[in-house]
Amino acid sequence: MILYIAEKPSLGRAIADVLPKPHKKGDGFIEDAQGNCVSWCVGHLLEQAEPDAYNPEFKSWKFEHLPIVPDKWQLKPKAATRSQLTVLKKLVKQADTLVNAGDPDREGQLLVDEVIAYLGVTGDKLQQTQRLLISDLNPQAVKRALSQLRSNREFIPLSTSALARSRADWLYGMNMTRAYTIQGKKVGYQGVLSVGRVQTPLLGLIVRRDEEIANFQSKPFYEVLAHLVTDKEQAFTAKWQPSEACLPYMDEEGRVLAKGLAQNVVRRISGKPAKVTQLSTKDKQQNPPLPYSLSALQIDAAKRFGMSAKDVLDTCQSLYERHKLITYPRSDSRYLPTEQHGLASGVLAAITGGAPELVAHAEAPNPRLKSKAWDDKKVDAHHAIIPTEKQPNLAGLSQRERQLYLHIARQYLAQFYTAYCYSETAVEVTIEGGLFKTKAKQDKSLGWKQLFAREENERKDASSAANFAQGDKDAEEGEYLGQLPPLTLGQVLHCHQGELVEKQTQPPKAFTDATLLSAMTGINRYVTDPEIRKILKETDGLGTEATRAGIIELLFKRGFIQRQGKLIVATEVGKGLINSLPLSATTPDMTALWEASLNGICHKEMSYQGFMQPLLGTLNNLIENAGAQLPSALNGLKGQGFKRAATKKSGYRKAGGKGAGWKKSGTKNAAVGSSAAKTTAAKSTAAKSATPRRRASKVPAQA
Repeated sequence: MILYIAEKPSLGRAIADVLPKPHKKGDGFIEDAQGNCVSWCVGHLLEQAEPDAYNPEFKSWKFEHLPIVPDKWQLKPKAATRSQLTVLKKLVKQADTLVNAGDPDREGQLLVDEVIAYLGVTGDKLQQTQRLLISDLNPQAVKRALSQLRSNREFIPLSTSALARSRADWLYGMNMTRAYTIQGKKVGYQGVLSVGRVQTPLLGLIVRRDEEIANFQSKPFYEVLAHLVTDKEQAFTAKWQPSEACLPYMDEEGRVLAKGLAQNVVRRISGKPAKVTQLSTKDKQQNPPLPYSLSALQIDAAKRFGMSAKDVLDTCQSLYERHKLITYPRSDSRYLPTEQHGLASGVLAAITGGAPELVAHAEAPNPRLKSKAWDDKKVDAHHAIIPTEKQPNLAGLSQRERQLYLHIARQYLAQFYTAYCYSETAVEVTIEGGLFKTKAKQDKSLGWKQLFAREENERKDASSAANFAQGDKDAEEGEYLGQLPPLTLGQVLHCHQGELVEKQTQPPKAFTDATLLSAMTGINRYVTDPEIRKILKETDGLGTEATRAGIIELLFKRGFIQRQGKLIVATEVGKGLINSLPLSATTPDMTALWEASLNGICHKEMSYQGFMQPLLGTLNNLIENAGAQLPSALNGLKGQGFKRAATKKSGYRKAGGKGAGWKKSGTKNAAVGSSAAKTTAAKSTAAKSATPRRRASKVPAQA
């Protein structure tokens, strides 16, 4: 008997739908006509044991217990889904062959692997376990995936990475939360001070941005525009480029701060002759914007529709699971496997048949074109989010579902149009020895921009959907000052008037949903160490595609951040916490390096031990530092006292402050046991009496 273990019931049903019929539906499984079964998890069926499971003394929060580091890690069944684990236990024992059908990412890999290990699968059955990768729940896509099963052993590094992430999050979050909650109590704060390796650096970004805004002192700066005319009375404008002689009067960003200097330039150029000293016209092109990853879609949807990251993720899950209109949404990739191009005609037919308005003002897409999005080297466990071959019924979708489907579909359609082609003319004009510049561009062939033409007209500004998607920096920065008349090199012009433009330096803007997500995905911009920044440039950023929305929501729930209209700002408690922690705990350097290391484990470039050993050394130092000083920044801030969570008997799962209860991190709280852990996993996780060390110098045994 083959047993397919899916991550969730919806995926299990999609697999069963294409297996031989008739089916028999059991309690928590479906059996096909050949006696093979499909069953499922309901998210993680197992969770890490609480500290008091290792030692009853750890139920009390005492500083002398820290850091708590298990010698042998324990898993326990989640109470709410214990019955489904019992179903799987029986089916796994009966099965001849197991198939891991977790979601196509590292957490999905571990989620099923940990169940297989916990249930004691060893020997040939473990070695012969297969992997089913499904990113589209429509029957034809599931059939294709079933014909392409791979050995589950190929994904041991992926599972090991998730295992390391899970344990590291538990160690860091639980120990740091206890340490600072205990110390906070000593200065009168009665709430739980939740600390996490992703949530806290994210809070740190927000707090520091708020402080920059509060401390910002605006200064005036000055620009000079030359209004020029040709001998045929054709007008255009160019902007002054200060020379090196002006540097003493400029700031580090090249802005002129001396009004008198700018006024003098205006007086000197007004009514004077000018000459075209440089003139160049280049043909340029922009390739289609890549299909969406989850973060790219979340950022775009926040800008266009004001949707939060969680709104986007929840809506995408509905489009994926309920409507089967898009592929797997928790993707960090913006590329597609080359073999997927063979399905393009079917996908395009579905889009144009169900959403004809997308191509109403454009030429028909050409399915023979292949953009840069198709690149096997840039596709790993999952590919970009694209529409499926199922034709949508837009009338049957909610407003948000419709908005996101159309956005995803249009981005996919763009891959089947030619590049946007235009000519760019750059002009340099000399007036009284001063240099003035301007640019202009002229469309030659709209290509993929045809799809965005209506939105561009509606927005009536340069930062249109197409420009934003492609990153048209010239347009965003206002370098194009208008249309240019025909010009020739050496042509003499007349400066009709010089104009002084006074502006004010602006403080950095408070974060919004879009800019906060952008900061998380481009975290290297916030790292000061150039070596670390270089390493992080190619990593996934702060958090993962699947967790970013939840992390932001978590900070809201814990009362560390709040909304002010569309802006996201820190609360007083959030500021107090960040200003009480060591800098290393509040900056993205450490957690982003974690992601780089975890990615290295996925690609066999780093071992589990190589990741955990330095982490434990860092944790010991952090706990010692926490005990050496009180969190004085929390003086005067009052929490609501300690309250045990109603749903969980736990030594550290408490609620205090303003929604500040520290709970196990993430929605997929992985712990131990996977094919990566091999056959000793079941023995280690079954250990009931193993007691953690108080001060661990050795890496905990990998189960």
